[in-house]
Amino acid sequence: MAATTHAVTNQAPPLVGYDVFATDRALVEGVERHLDEALLGEVREELGILGSAAGSAQVQEWGVLANENPPRLRTHDRYGHRIDEVDFHPSWHRLMGKGVGAGLTAAWSRPAGHLRRAAAFLVWSQVEAGHTCPLSMTHAAVPALRADPKLAAEWEPRLTSTVYDKGLRPAAQKAGAVFGMGMTEKQGGSDVRANTTLAAPLAEDGTYRLTGHKWFCSAPMSDGFLVLAQAPDGLTCFLLPRVLEDGTRNTFAIQRLKDKLGNRSNASAEVEFDGTWARRVGDEGRGVRTIIEMVAATRLDCVIGSAAIMRQAVAQAVHHCTYREAFGGRLVDKPLMRNVLADLALESEAATTLALRLAAAQDAVQDSGSEQERAFLRIAVPAAKYWVTKRCTPLAAEALECLGGNGYVEESGMPRLLRESPLNSIWEGSGNVQALDVLRALQREPMALNAFLQEVGKARGADHRLDAAIKDLLTELADLEGVEGRARRVVERIALVLQGSLLVRHAPPEVADAFCASRLGGDWGAAFGTLPHGLDLRTIVARARPVA
Repeated sequence: MAATTHAVTNQAPPLVGYDVFATDRALVEGVERHLDEALLGEVREELGILGSAAGSAQVQEWGVLANENPPRLRTHDRYGHRIDEVDFHPSWHRLMGKGVGAGLTAAWSRPAGHLRRAAAFLVWSQVEAGHTCPLSMTHAAVPALRADPKLAAEWEPRLTSTVYDKGLRPAAQKAGAVFGMGMTEKQGGSDVRANTTLAAPLAEDGTYRLTGHKWFCSAPMSDGFLVLAQAPDGLTCFLLPRVLEDGTRNTFAIQRLKDKLGNRSNASAEVEFDGTWARRVGDEGRGVRTIIEMVAATRLDCVIGSAAIMRQAVAQAVHHCTYREAFGGRLVDKPLMRNVLADLALESEAATTLALRLAAAQDAVQDSGSEQERAFLRIAVPAAKYWVTKRCTPLAAEALECLGGNGYVEESGMPRLLRESPLNSIWEGSGNVQALDVLRALQREPMALNAFLQEVGKARGADHRLDAAIKDLLTELADLEGVEGRARRVVERIALVLQGSLLVRHAPPEVADAFCASRLGGDWGAAFGTLPHGLDLRTIVARARPVA
């Protein structure tokens, strides 16, 4: 019997039935800015289709179900045979099918592939972030495999396929394949050169038997994996197929699945190799050099994925405050809440703008072999990975607070965003690893610093606060004595100056002015919602609203 004590009022409607792409102005403008006019219509259409799907009630429900029903490990069948299979909820497979079908693993085979994929990845990750992990690794495996043209010819068509073909069968029998990765070990962590897994050569050239373990093996249900192991001549990269050509299962003992803070729909495993068959990728002793191409691609996906979490968190916060009333008016019209929302929106737009600039640079490297853009990426990718992923968690927490107690409840979706938010900062090298990588580029690759300075210099003279920040950064870089202890400070300034330069050149004046005043001019507090007086915050918040 229905309760009649009161009517429910003053609740925001669900943010559903909208186009995730078309209502994100920073994303739309970035795609238009970087994309060739001849491709624009086609890409707008494909992103609109994906954006409408991402905003639909059905697909959002898939994301909820995939998280509420995490993967389950089955080590043995009913007869005691070792099978090492991971079962997923049907919603996971539906999300994977949509993602693969949308080209999220096909960047390498399409014109402007990285830019259009980055935009699609940013849209689709807002539905559910866990399943994008295998999509990211499948995409990123391609450049590493190209170290061996024969392997690339065999596997690349499978990895760039737009058909998701689930189930463990020989890869040659499948319409598409997905890849995982196993680098870290118990004793080494990020120090992969400390790996102890051994690779013993077999009679057939390029084939080996691996014995050892992996502490974090991502997406253990995949068709193949890139792993590192110690060969006779040193640390080497290998392709480890899950099922061998004759249909037998490769030795791949899944010991357990990790019980993680977030990313719960995705399986991360501890695995053991015991005479496991693998093929060498690249030369012996050059494993890090070979797999680094995969690492670079997944680092960029960490930036894009964090930008996606930020955008969804901001969209939910602005949407809620647009409808919710308190103290005689809508929350979005309250000066203090408007300051918080505008501050969050600035962070989100800066992340999106930077992510798309990196993707466009990757296209330039692939399509024309641009050494300038390659050098730019050498500093910009680890710096962006460091800073954007670091900003994701405080933003998600503040956006959750905008919904008050409603945001702390699972049904709002905000706790899932918050749990997911630290992952990209840890994945593919935590903050210190990224900062040290930038230092290596600064000290060993003069072209990288020159390319970065040329990029940020394109906005010189347009904003005095940006000019001053560039000058201060140059002062920091002039003295690299004992720089390791202040590496985070240096890399933070690199990322902020780059974001400021991009926004000054490409964002509306209200956005650029607020960003430079707060992030570069120092007129900002330690928490969100501390933007200085006199900015056009109403316009910034309106720009961030996901009109449904």
